[in-house]
Amino acid sequence: MEEFKGQPRLPKFAVPKRYDIRLTPDLTSCKFGGSVAIDVDVVGDTKFIVLNAADLTINNRSVSFTNKVSSKALEPTKVELVEADEILVLEFAETLPTGMGVLAIGFEGVLNDKMKGFYRSSYEHNGEKKNMAVTQFEPADARRCFPCWDEPACKATFKITLDVPSELVALSNMPVIDEKVDGNMKTVSYQESPIMSTYLVAVVIGLFDYVEDHTSDGIKVRVYCQVGKANQGKFALNVAVKTLELYKEYFAVPYSLPKLDMIAIPDFAAGAMENYGLVTYRETALLYDDQHSAAANKQRVATVVAHELAHQWFGNLVTMEWWTHLWLNEGFATWVSYLAADSLFPEWKIWTQFLDECTEGLRLDGLAESHPIEVEVNHTGEIDEIFDAISYRKGASVIRMLQSYLGAECFQTQHQYEMPPVSLFSENLKKRCYNQCINSFKNPLRSLASYIKKYACSNAKTEDLWAALEEGSGEPVNKLMNSWTKQKGYPVISVKVKEEKLELEQSQFLSSGSPGDGQWIVPITLCCGSYDVCKNFLLYNKSDSFDIKELLGCSISKEGDNGGWIKLNVNQTGFYRVKYDKDLAARLGYAIEMKQLSETDRFGILDDHFALCMARQQTLTSLLTLMASYSEETEYTVLSNLITISYKIGRIAADARPELLDYLKQFFISLFQKSAEKLGWDSKPGESHLDALLRGEIFTALALLGHKETLNEASKRFHAFLADRTTPLLPPDIRKAAYVAVMQKVSASDRSGYESLLRVYRETDLSQEKTRILSSLASCPDVNIVLEVLNFLLSSEVRSQDAVYGLAVSIEGRETAWKWLKDNWDHISKTWGSGFLITRFISSIVSPFASYEKVREVEEFFSSRCKPYIARTLRQSIERVQINAKWVESIRNEGHLAEAVKELAYRKY
Repeated sequence: MEEFKGQPRLPKFAVPKRYDIRLTPDLTSCKFGGSVAIDVDVVGDTKFIVLNAADLTINNRSVSFTNKVSSKALEPTKVELVEADEILVLEFAETLPTGMGVLAIGFEGVLNDKMKGFYRSSYEHNGEKKNMAVTQFEPADARRCFPCWDEPACKATFKITLDVPSELVALSNMPVIDEKVDGNMKTVSYQESPIMSTYLVAVVIGLFDYVEDHTSDGIKVRVYCQVGKANQGKFALNVAVKTLELYKEYFAVPYSLPKLDMIAIPDFAAGAMENYGLVTYRETALLYDDQHSAAANKQRVATVVAHELAHQWFGNLVTMEWWTHLWLNEGFATWVSYLAADSLFPEWKIWTQFLDECTEGLRLDGLAESHPIEVEVNHTGEIDEIFDAISYRKGASVIRMLQSYLGAECFQTQHQYEMPPVSLFSENLKKRCYNQCINSFKNPLRSLASYIKKYACSNAKTEDLWAALEEGSGEPVNKLMNSWTKQKGYPVISVKVKEEKLELEQSQFLSSGSPGDGQWIVPITLCCGSYDVCKNFLLYNKSDSFDIKELLGCSISKEGDNGGWIKLNVNQTGFYRVKYDKDLAARLGYAIEMKQLSETDRFGILDDHFALCMARQQTLTSLLTLMASYSEETEYTVLSNLITISYKIGRIAADARPELLDYLKQFFISLFQKSAEKLGWDSKPGESHLDALLRGEIFTALALLGHKETLNEASKRFHAFLADRTTPLLPPDIRKAAYVAVMQKVSASDRSGYESLLRVYRETDLSQEKTRILSSLASCPDVNIVLEVLNFLLSSEVRSQDAVYGLAVSIEGRETAWKWLKDNWDHISKTWGSGFLITRFISSIVSPFASYEKVREVEEFFSSRCKPYIARTLRQSIERVQINAKWVESIRNEGHLAEAVKELAYRKY
């Protein structure tokens, strides 16, 4: 048996084809019993069967293998559950006959409280606390519910039967085909599933209400939730029905199951999980309350629903071969969710907001401790950590970059004899894409549709997708994209003009400022003076130069007039940063002030400059001067990023130049005040969704900056809300701002605001309200209150899934939070150590520091406490502290910074 231990993958001499699973959960004792009969194809000579099992008690006498031809039943001579490797090894006295047989196993387990495997969640019904039973199997936790081949490539069909209390709702992937009641118990049987991976099997048992609708082709769609909350499921239901129909057209493949259930789970570690036909969600990601949910909550519900339903095709129907290709699932679903949201809610300008996804990917991938999109996974303990901004956000961003390069229509699919409307193409790609689509009369582009049809009910690797897109577009997709998926990081393109020559040079960008040795094939887009003069090409080399007039048909005037700017990475469709020489940067600053650039390009110029400043390739003075160019900014996405950057500058300045902090705050207040005054605290009839989003963020920012008028107005409205929870003075969009403002005035000697917020927290049953409050409490500048808040997170009043919302502590509370983390590490590790949420404790508390002394402290503390599932996060957090420390040193040595900050603070905007 030793040969099977310590291996990353299961041996391949036996292959599962069908599972017949029966489960009997006891929601009082929180235990379950079960049996599984697995149709197995023995394809090699072996005396062993090796499959996955963990946290289960195997009934050894129940284990048998029966050959389907001879009907001879064999019992294993040895049954060993290897907990360290989460495998069950069965040894038989004789070589197993090849061909089909049935492996039968009986087992027992515990409905755990770890939000993984087969677990328990709690809820209240008629004032009584009750348990529900829930499954969460991704990435590798089906083995905690039943013995199985728990790898994505080991696809099979599943026949599930549940024995449950007769008053409860019991859901699984497929519709119910039979239900037999016997006293206070019932046996529920479900249709056999199509071929799928174990991580997509799902069971939920509890008391629920639901709302229901149907797609135009008869697919029944339901949203389940706690009793009494059915109305909160209507928005998600509407989004789901429309999204299923949209994807059916987009992928040219219909949804493959007869029903789709979506259910809100009170205790849920992730945001949602795409189980085939039974999608599970946190309540905050599925339920929308007209009176108490903010515009941001509505948008999150729409994008998360669209993301999970994209998986029904991309992930469930066509599944990654191994976790190395996780990004195929998550990156693609993230990208498609924006496509769906844009189709359903064009007024949200969601593709502009996609820049937030791209930026988060760039920030993580700017670390030396990042990882490639395709990351080698050798042990299941390593999988949780790659559910990160690289797999999701960088993955989505490089798909968008590729789509932009190939053209939207050519990327998707072209059917023979169909001509798409030319207006759908990106302006700078019209001609090439138009010609390609003309050619589709002879050679229809198959792209995504052909990829999905070819690998339906099977598994695929990244190269399989590239092959489909390459065949459809005629472009060197594989060669282009390998440089983005097989190496970590991304380039910064340095741009300068010298004697009417445009000179480009690529080098790896690292936030540390250190040199990197990566090289990419970069899809370059650029325009000159206006968006009418655009050019796109691939930059293969480290550097290249072009005659501007020949390339763009224009020249750069020495005076820097209105037509004198050059912008690379037009509309930020590329996953790279751009560094302009001093003259070109000044011209772009002028173009921003003159409102000549799109909001996506204004966002990109600001974000790139901030990243370059952190990497010490630009001065803080130059960044602040650029920020001043945005004093007339009105667009939500740009202002939101301006706010985020102001927070980060404030934190680093508190360490580097604390004497300038008040001046910086005054400068930031002056940048945001005009927009705040224009928006006002109260919504206006007919205002946009984006105005509602901006109002919440801008008043939260002003509160954190200590703006007195904001603090006073927020306090007044909060007290009106305490007196009447339905007051129009504090609608959901500005509640976070008010809560943050209240906490700015709380101290150990004046706790009234804190106590009032805790009262609101205890009284509400809306998860979105609870998380809003939790994310505000630790913003208090009083360290005694911060410690109290952190201890509150560990109490029974806060669901373990929600504790991470409270970790965003004030600058003043950083040391308190670090000491608290060390003092409570054993408890935190025990409570959250079996899932990815524990990484949030480390990154949230460690990353904001900015000293080498803190690096040594953190390394020393974790030297004997580091586990595989936190190792990557710990290294990344330590690297961030080192980057901050270098940035602090640079700012301390920056000449004329004080004069510049004071001048900006007193300037009239």
